[in-house]
Amino acid sequence: MCVYYCLCRYRLRSKVEIESVTDDFSCWQRFGQVLTQKSSEEPDAASLGWGGGFDRSGQSSSQGNNCGWLWYRDPRLDCLGFRGIFPSNTTPPLVEADKETNEENYLLWRLEKGVAEGSAEIPKGEAVPLEYNLAGLNGISFDKGCYVGQELIARTHHRGVIRKRLLPLKFVNDSGKEVEQKVAPRSEVIDASSRKKAGTVTTALGSRGLGLLCLDEAFKGSLIIRGLDDVKVQTIKPEWWPAEWLSDQQEQTSTA
Repeated sequence: MCVYYCLCRYRLRSKVEIESVTDDFSCWQRFGQVLTQKSSEEPDAASLGWGGGFDRSGQSSSQGNNCGWLWYRDPRLDCLGFRGIFPSNTTPPLVEADKETNEENYLLWRLEKGVAEGSAEIPKGEAVPLEYNLAGLNGISFDKGCYVGQELIARTHHRGVIRKRLLPLKFVNDSGKEVEQKVAPRSEVIDASSRKKAGTVTTALGSRGLGLLCLDEAFKGSLIIRGLDDVKVQTIKPEWWPAEWLSDQQEQTSTA
């Protein structure tokens, strides 16, 4: 619904009619394994990403195909699977019986991969795209387009000086057992010995979360939540991260 209102806001004087169909269609996500093979049954994801190809979903919609839209690979990471928009009163193709799951399980999967989405996790007007790893998630183009702050983002990217990044977090107690529902977004992550702030929890669900942390402090292994000294914070480097993201930071630290 928020997308509908945003579209209406920026329509300006264009002769375009915008109608909300949120009751008629639902968004689905297929996830749980790395789907890399292509077959006649798997969706063609060529229309996503910077390449831009034949948009079958757009054709399906414009021609009124009663099968709904098709599956398309999530452009951010292969491990996030496929997403599609289908009529709300039908089960999408390729969804096996008894394999539907709660949306919360997908959220946990995404948090474990270190991927934030939406204005609740990527604060509008505050977030620095490079700190939220959008350069590695097909979210920024450095060779086309113009936007507010483009020169700063491009200069920072090419210099490689990014001191904070969004990281997956796990919350545990002194014995290493996962701690559920004790940490809230905006909680401060601090070094247990120096009491120096290392960053902030941006998203929390159960014993998992995302945090924007200083890379100098993130992997020291002595992090806790301010005000909750019995809650330890374990940081996890996502497998999809380019090696230079940490090597560049280590080089900057040793030089300093």
